[in-house]
Amino acid sequence: MKEESRKLLDKASRTLQAAETLLREGDPESAAGRCYYAMLHAAQALLTDRDVRFRKHGAVHAAYGEHFAKPGLLDPKYHRWLLDAFDERLRSDYDIDVTFNPEAVRRRIEHAHEFLGAARKYLEATR
Repeated sequence: MKEESRKLLDKASRTLQAAETLLREGDPESAAGRCYYAMLHAAQALLTDRDVRFRKHGAVHAAYGEHFAKPGLLDPKYHRWLLDAFDERLRSDYDIDVTFNPEAVRRRIEHAHEFLGAARKYLEATR
């Protein structure tokens, strides 16, 4: 695994820990946003290992789908989870009358853990 990919996975892990802390402290809205970023960093780690880098979120989403979901290298559910988490992050950041169910955010955190674990396992197995 490339060093930059490892650093992105580490950042994803820290971001996911922040999501757990925010949820525990009663801020599911902010926790939802952190979940998305954990998944984004995991997707970036996978792409970076292939020397594919993007600055825009949509480009990362599309490239992850093209390189990992469509060919079945990783379960396509991770791509769906990444896109769903992005939509939640947008609502959490920009909507003023949004309420996030803590249990739904807890499930999203579990999704992020699973996605991060799959990304780490894939990258460790390919080197």
